Amino acid sequence: MFNPNVVVKNIVNQPTAQAVLALFARILMAYIFIVAGYGKLTAYSATVGYMEAMGVPGAMLPLTIFVELGGGLALLFGFQARFAALGLGIFSIITAFLFHGGADDATNFMKNIAMAGGLFYLMLYGAGKFSIDHAIEK
Repeated sequence: MFNPNVVVKNIVNQPTAQAVLALFARILMAYIFIVAGYGKLTAYSATVGYMEAMGVPGAMLPLTIFVELGGGLALLFGFQARFAALGLGIFSIITAFLFHGGADDATNFMKNIAMAGGLFYLMLYGAGKFSIDHAIEK
């Protein structure tokens, strides 16, 4: 009997496929954080205003930029990826509640929660073969 789950499992259990998929997954996860961190850096005062309007001190913006941009780049290159994924996962949950907790922003709330799930999965399984972490651990 045909089982698509087994077919996919047989494909992704190949070492090369695992390495490529892990890299692709890291790139996709990193993208949103790099773009968001860079956007906050280039629109600094507007972001401070938004944060303060949401009840978050604007003085937290440098830390936010560091977490998003630094964590995103760490994921992209697979450097300390487990630690970066843990931090970004926690960050995603916190920001879900602080900035997207209203009923009118449920989609962004769910997006942040889903990203946290993916990040925690990355934390558990690591960056993969095509990463700085793999080169260091080898």
